[in-house]
Amino acid sequence: MSAPDTPLVFYVKLQVKPERVQDWLDALHTLVDRMADEPAFVSCDLHRDAQDPTLFTLYERWNEASVEDFLAHQSTDYRAAYDALLPELLQRPREPQVLELLQSWR
Repeated sequence: MSAPDTPLVFYVKLQVKPERVQDWLDALHTLVDRMADEPAFVSCDLHRDAQDPTLFTLYERWNEASVEDFLAHQSTDYRAAYDALLPELLQRPREPQVLELLQSWR
């Protein structure tokens, strides 16, 4: 499969329980370390809100042609383990969005 011209981009907002921030960060690092070995992985950036230390965003880039192709490759043990932890770590369900690139300046 050839890589698409424009990577698939996800913006995921996560509101973590204050007392579980470090637990979530540990789980996330384990997940992303494994994701980085996936063939379609391009990058993942983690950001924390400057005003709310429990609000995080992930900016993920993948060489997948579509969301459907991306989802077809998500059935891994390490993703399932991470997903199983989220209800006890997050204040509310994560909020993923797919972004469409309109223009890029460099």
